Order: sequence, then structure tokens, then C-alpha cells
Amino acid sequence: MKVLMLNGSANTNGTTFTALAEIGKTLEQEGIGYEIFQMGGAPVRDCIGCGQCSEKGCVFAEDKVNEFVAKAKEADGFVFGTPVYYAHPSGRVLSFLDRVFYSSGRSFAFKPGASVAVARRGGTSSSLEVLDKYFGISQMPVAGSTYWNMVYGKKGEEAVLDLEGMQTMRNLARNMAWMLKCFAAGKEKGIALPCAERENRTNFIR
Repeated sequence: MKVLMLNGSANTNGTTFTALAEIGKTLEQEGIGYEIFQMGGAPVRDCIGCGQCSEKGCVFAEDKVNEFVAKAKEADGFVFGTPVYYAHPSGRVLSFLDRVFYSSGRSFAFKPGASVAVARRGGTSSSLEVLDKYFGISQMPVAGSTYWNMVYGKKGEEAVLDLEGMQTMRNLARNMAWMLKCFAAGKEKGIALPCAERENRTNFIR
């Protein structure tokens, strides 16, 4: 089993990475593999709702969206990490995830997800609320922790000083590992996934 984590920061080794790495270390202790996918600092195109998605993902292939989609299809769980700038997730990570889910949302169904927000001081709660909405619309169970999934620090070396934040990351990882093992046990017992109805799509504005 493997958890795919998205570092939504342009800083590949900053506070967001530090939080995700703490999760990854604990996942490995629980026998679960992980990968931290680095968005990096390259530009990310917005989703324009063109409807030209394919099995490979988004029709616009000049960035890393489709690379992430390919990995997501093989992953068993997800963690999306973001820095906080103006009391919301980074605009780049939202553009990235909008295209990922618009083109390939069904690849995430019934796989547990969690979001992590990192900030110098404020805006983490509102950022988590935004990221968590991707899970709700995609039939994804949400892994929680013993506090909101937030870590404080302007730099990576400051993040490790947030002892409760690091503790929250470790507990999140343990909860994610437990969920993955439970789902695997259910699959072995032949418990079928829910069958979703999709026939009705009501448009009230005509």
C-alpha cells in the first residue's frame, strides 16, 4: 500500500515538506509506503472547464498535472499539503487540484484523503476547509488526527519546533495507515464498494 502526498509549495524543502515528511516517516513505521510529489515553482494553468479530459487526464500537458494523475491511479491514499499565504491554500495548488479532480476524480473514489496546512501564524483552518472539499465530492473517506492538521513555522527548521503540530502529523499518519489496513481487510473479505447513482444532474438555471 502507498500514500501519495502533494507538496503544494514552490519551496521543495520548506515547512510544508517538513510536515509531509513527518507523516511519511510514521507511515513507513506502520508498513505503508509513501511518495512526496513536488509541484515545484513552474507555472500551473487554471482549469477552464473545457471538457476535453481523457484517460490520461487534462488536455493541457505542459505541467505536472497528468504525471500526478498517473500516480494517483496507483495510490491507495492521499495527503495534500499547502502553505498559507492570504488565509487560503496557495493558488497554484488549487489550480493543480481543480484540474486533477475535474479530469480524473473517479480515480480517487473510496481512497482515504487528508489535507495539511502550514503557516507562519494564521489562516490554517480556512485553508483546510477548502482542501477538504475535494474529498467530499469524490467519495473519499477523510483521515483525521488529534487536532486540526496544521503546523506552524516560517521555515522547515521552525516547523519541527511545533511539537504539537508534529504530533498531529504522526497521529494523522497512524490513522491513515489504520484506515488503509481496514479497507484492505474488507476487500479480502469480499465487501463490495458502494455503487453510486449518477443519472440525475439537475440544472435549475436554464
